[in-house]
Amino acid sequence: MQRTVVIVGAGGKMGARAAEKIGKESRFRVLLCESNDLRARQLERDGFHVVSVESALPEADFVVMAVPDALIGRIAHQLAPRMKSDGTLIMLDAAAAYVNELPEPGSLTFMITHPCHPPFFTEQATEDQRRDYFGGVALQDILISLAHGSESRFQEGTEICKAMFAPVRKAYRVTPGQFALLEPAMSEIVVATAACLMKKSLDAAVEKGVPADAAMAFMAGHARIAMAIAFGAEKSPFSDAAKIAIEWGMKEVIRPDWKKVFEPQALREAIEVMLAVDSVESTK
Repeated sequence: MQRTVVIVGAGGKMGARAAEKIGKESRFRVLLCESNDLRARQLERDGFHVVSVESALPEADFVVMAVPDALIGRIAHQLAPRMKSDGTLIMLDAAAAYVNELPEPGSLTFMITHPCHPPFFTEQATEDQRRDYFGGVALQDILISLAHGSESRFQEGTEICKAMFAPVRKAYRVTPGQFALLEPAMSEIVVATAACLMKKSLDAAVEKGVPADAAMAFMAGHARIAMAIAFGAEKSPFSDAAKIAIEWGMKEVIRPDWKKVFEPQALREAIEVMLAVDSVESTK
């Protein structure tokens, strides 16, 4: 049976990706909603038909919220009362669920999904896939989580999530709490910060007089081999000198109490700050 999928925020980057991907699946009937007039007109020019949220929600078996993270809680409160009693709301971030910003679900099913993005040290078949860092061309995994509701609707929703981020190798199921430990705690607070620190260290070397192309070449190769060793792709260990340097760097560059970002109170505080900043940016 064909299921109706409504995409709210279809004119944004993620909404457009979702519309294009899910729309290819004949098992889904896709309705697009976009409140921004300029984006709505662009969707129409691209050959899509845009409908109002008011007309779409009563028909929706599944609603995909392709909206800024900071607006998920607020918009979910607007959507939930208008949805079918057995409808499923799919969110693309766990932050609102973690800080209890979602409405009472009643008989609705709430679920969360997010792409893992194409992994390093994994072979991709084509040049286009090897150049795809976000996903959608390259093979990737995704996370899925049931925040509330029906297991059967969650399983159906998982198929929509796979279509949205295709091609997907595997969908890993986690709890909403585990989701927040992976994003934002691990992937953004730690991993993205470490990546930016690497770039800043390259800039610092260049500021000290190292030729930029030499610094970039050295950074690119050493970042790759360091990650390969740390993650087990390379079986040779770090040299004794490198081990000493890493130990010294952990004390001089990394805060000794850095793991506190995985504790509930600190993580909640970080998410609240992130959502507050995102909310201001979303209104600009």
